[in-house]
Amino acid sequence: MIITDTHTHLYSDAFDDDRSAMVKRAIDLGVTRFFVPAIDSSYTNAMFQLQKDFPEHMFLMMGLHPTSVKENYKEELLHVEEQLKNKTFYAVGEIGIDLYWDTSTLGIQVEAFKHQIKLAKQYKLPIVIHCREAFNEIFEVLEQEQSDDLFGIFHCFTGNLEQAKKAISYNMKLGIGGVVTFKNGKIDQFINQIDLKHIVLETDAPYLAPKPYRGKRNESSYIYKVLEKLSELYQIPKEDIAKITTENSQAIFSV
Repeated sequence: MIITDTHTHLYSDAFDDDRSAMVKRAIDLGVTRFFVPAIDSSYTNAMFQLQKDFPEHMFLMMGLHPTSVKENYKEELLHVEEQLKNKTFYAVGEIGIDLYWDTSTLGIQVEAFKHQIKLAKQYKLPIVIHCREAFNEIFEVLEQEQSDDLFGIFHCFTGNLEQAKKAISYNMKLGIGGVVTFKNGKIDQFINQIDLKHIVLETDAPYLAPKPYRGKRNESSYIYKVLEKLSELYQIPKEDIAKITTENSQAIFSV
């Protein structure tokens, strides 16, 4: 059984004490493909080191996270452009809009999001979207930018059924992680109405650990709990969930 974690921050300092052991735990469970999103230039070297340490398993993205869109965002976008020019990446991400932490930067967040969508189209790469308290704003940008060459993943999807269908209509897969195991997560109430061809698995480690680890550090091996929950909700074997979602990730990332 091959399982794909489409979104995991394995370079995070939360793993500094046991990174190799933690990655091995995941690989031993069948998690052999790890897609690693960028945040900003301060993490780039750590991402490259991660890929160097696990070259057969790590697939890097490049992008500027919306919470890192600050006064120096134009410099950060130049860094993204330079990296995309000189190295192979598998997505532009994670990018998007976050209005939970700071609403005052909405204008430049939108500008950075649109700029990076154009980069993704230029390099024929998928985008990986971060959306927090910003569904309307994200959908407005996707409506403006939609085209046959715009596709990707709506990372950590936490919306309702209508929003799920709308995200899918823009050529986005839904990234499903630990939230599906939460009692108040709500997506467990409708996710089985979404065809599995639109779903990929993720952890967002070290964040959003599934039950029974909620509130603790998340890690990629815990994706197995997400797999088990989806198997229960869809009433099909875990092996089938793993196979379909991995095939979906192959279609998105072309690897």
